Amino acid sequence: MKMDILRCKTPEMVRKEIWAHLLAYNLLRTVMAVAANENDVEPRKISFKGAKQALTAFAPKLEAARPQERVRLVDAMPVAVGCHRVGNRPGRWEPRARKRRPKPSKRLNQPRHVAKLARNRVKWY
Repeated sequence: MKMDILRCKTPEMVRKEIWAHLLAYNLLRTVMAVAANENDVEPRKISFKGAKQALTAFAPKLEAARPQERVRLVDAMPVAVGCHRVGNRPGRWEPRARKRRPKPSKRLNQPRHVAKLARNRVKWY
């Protein structure tokens, strides 16, 4: 959700930006919980990224819709969010390093497919 870098300069605006990010995150998690309840699924089984993409896709349609059409779109939204599930990916492993330099993680200075090899795992943990 691009919350890793704050763009404001004054302390008051930084606080507002953090609160805005928290509000957006909690609203998205609430929509995911409602979608999970309506689809009889555990909330942790719904993909955060998929839910975010579904809501982003619905936003311009909700904005442009007439009031009577908005009800239908709002009712369809939990169904669309509930369709995005977290997959079962056994054996999946990703190196714990990021390419963005300001973060405190180790630097990923080799291709990701090389870093994922078993012999390189000790470097990342």
